[in-house]
Amino acid sequence: MILFYSTMIIFNLTACGQTNNTKSNNTKDAGLVVNKSEDAWKKILTPQQYAVLRQKETEAPNTGKLLHNKEKGTYKCAGCGNELFSDDMKFDSHCGWPSFDKEIAGGKIKKVEDNSHGMHRTEIVCANCGGHLGHLFDDGPTATGMRYCVNSASLSFEKRSISIPTISKPQTIYDTITLGGGCYWCVEAVYERLEGVVKVESGFSGGTIINPTYQAVCMDKTGHAEVVQIVYDNRKTNLDEILKVFFTVHDPTTYNRQGADEGSQYRSVILFRNKMQKDVANSIINELNKNKVYDQPVITEVAPFTAFYKAEEEHQNYYEANKNKPYCRMVIQPKIEKFEKLFKDRLKKGK
Repeated sequence: MILFYSTMIIFNLTACGQTNNTKSNNTKDAGLVVNKSEDAWKKILTPQQYAVLRQKETEAPNTGKLLHNKEKGTYKCAGCGNELFSDDMKFDSHCGWPSFDKEIAGGKIKKVEDNSHGMHRTEIVCANCGGHLGHLFDDGPTATGMRYCVNSASLSFEKRSISIPTISKPQTIYDTITLGGGCYWCVEAVYERLEGVVKVESGFSGGTIINPTYQAVCMDKTGHAEVVQIVYDNRKTNLDEILKVFFTVHDPTTYNRQGADEGSQYRSVILFRNKMQKDVANSIINELNKNKVYDQPVITEVAPFTAFYKAEEEHQNYYEANKNKPYCRMVIQPKIEKFEKLFKDRLKKGK
């Protein structure tokens, strides 16, 4: 299963990584607050900073010193000190470069049309000195929908000098995905053990009947699949890992069945909430099929999420409440053991 995890290509194709082939000559830029000669820039910038900020080059992915920075503070332009982003705007996009979902207000950043390399992108530059920062995309996972993909070399970081105590818990970034991989008792039991998963509920989705009962879904006449709705903390896990687990613990090549469980309610399905989730799911499926990870093609349905109907209470946390029942011992337990073996470093403490 590890073979398919070349899915980082999703982000690398739409990241700040492709150098602009138009070199900048910022001594001629009008309206800049800081306007130095190229010789002056070379004296105050490191070779890498000069290449990125002034010549619009791109640092190698996963090499920037600020990529995994979690400290509280302000991200500034490395050329002129213009304040661009704060720590609460930064998120883990797993694209190889620091990412932010918005900028500090006040026209700190200028957007420029970039048609280099046969692509249409939006370049972002420092409005103060014209330094190249990276690119802006509309595939962000947070409420803004934006992803400012920035080179570490374009940034400096000023750590917050005063720590202000708070009573409330730190703000977290949650996301939700709805998955169907056969009997929801099995899938729920696995995700309950994954670090970063905040909440898992068993229920029904993908059909046409409002508020279906378990009995109605079992008759295979509602159009609904048995699904789990997963809420996860983006700081501790991510969609890639969620789907990696998904394709590990069920068979995505069988049509409307998992093992002895047969019917459309047991189909393999990913119900996406936004374009990013859709693109990641389709990319992973393409990689699985391209690398022939399974003997048969992956036929997992990727469809837009419409509604989730929580199953009756006796179906929630079913495995934990019924460990000694034959179905739990013979069907669910082997899936859990497989998950715990392959993801032993990602288990919740106490599980």
